[in-house]
Amino acid sequence: MPGSKAFREDCVGVRVAVAGASGYAGGELLRLISGHPDLEIGPVTAGASAGTPVTDAHPHLPALAGRAFDQAGPGLLAAADLVFLALPHEESAALAASLPGHIAVVDLSASFRLADPGAWAAYYRTGHAGRWTYGLPELPGARARIGAARRVASPGCYATAAIVALAPLLAAGLIEPQDIVIVAASGTSGAGRSASALSATEVMGAVSAYQVGGSHRHTPEIEQALAEVAGGPGRQPAAPAGPAPPAVSFTPMLAPMPRGILATCTGRLAGAGPGTPTLRAALAGAYTDEPFIHVLPEGRWPTTAATVGSNAVHLQAAADTHAGRAVVVAALDNLGKGAAGQAVQAANLMLGLPETAGLTSHGVAP
Repeated sequence: MPGSKAFREDCVGVRVAVAGASGYAGGELLRLISGHPDLEIGPVTAGASAGTPVTDAHPHLPALAGRAFDQAGPGLLAAADLVFLALPHEESAALAASLPGHIAVVDLSASFRLADPGAWAAYYRTGHAGRWTYGLPELPGARARIGAARRVASPGCYATAAIVALAPLLAAGLIEPQDIVIVAASGTSGAGRSASALSATEVMGAVSAYQVGGSHRHTPEIEQALAEVAGGPGRQPAAPAGPAPPAVSFTPMLAPMPRGILATCTGRLAGAGPGTPTLRAALAGAYTDEPFIHVLPEGRWPTTAATVGSNAVHLQAAADTHAGRAVVVAALDNLGKGAAGQAVQAANLMLGLPETAGLTSHGVAP
């Protein structure tokens, strides 16, 4: 595991800060850090909520009673050993630029995920801040890169589900990269705490699509990651003269549940058309030793309820021979493996701690 043994021995009680702690992802970070054997909560900041009790926003965290949110500032955050940024991308990029280079930072926004300034401009319409190490440990070679990094960009929730589902099939050449379709439903917490349109009256009893037609911001992130694995470990995006990069049609949906993502990911079968056993074998081979990725027994399909409160991804695959397509369904908790859990997983690697520390692959039921 990346990180030195000496650092591991010295870092019990590593002080971590959370900027943007009043939001849903920030609250989940605080919950996970509170139960982490090697981390302790340092500065906890929230812009508009500065000065208010933490438990006003997060009553489920009684251990933090008596603490109030601070106003974010580089001087305060620099007192921590590691900083989690759970802020909108504009705020995150500005704050990250003000932090000293020796401070480890895990950013949960989109600010540093994309390598292509053109893709960033097309989907975010702000200045491109550059690319950090991509914090999805299950990608080929990613653990070493994350463990050596001082700046890590934590992946998006939808992107995590889609990439984990499709990367092994693309790496094995089992699906065509230019015909990938993803339809994914997310719980309402994915829209953030301040999304006023998500009232119970409008959401309960309804499933609705949004940002249809390739306009969702996770589209270029998914395409970038899949391009980098399509040719095997360590491959970079295809050069202009090389094979066409993956093309993804992504349709997100809002589902009437607080947390969770269920992503149905399909791609045209390559060659003679591999069957279900071959698809399942590719997933199992890629994730056999992964503590948080679970390929379910044949015939059992993922459900969001089974992943709530965990850092797990549940996967199942089938070959649709009638349509000539591979189908992979992924379920995860959008606030767990899709946000805070994944950020803690990356932080563990950066700090030389056991990757699974403070995390669980077990969900909560009922």
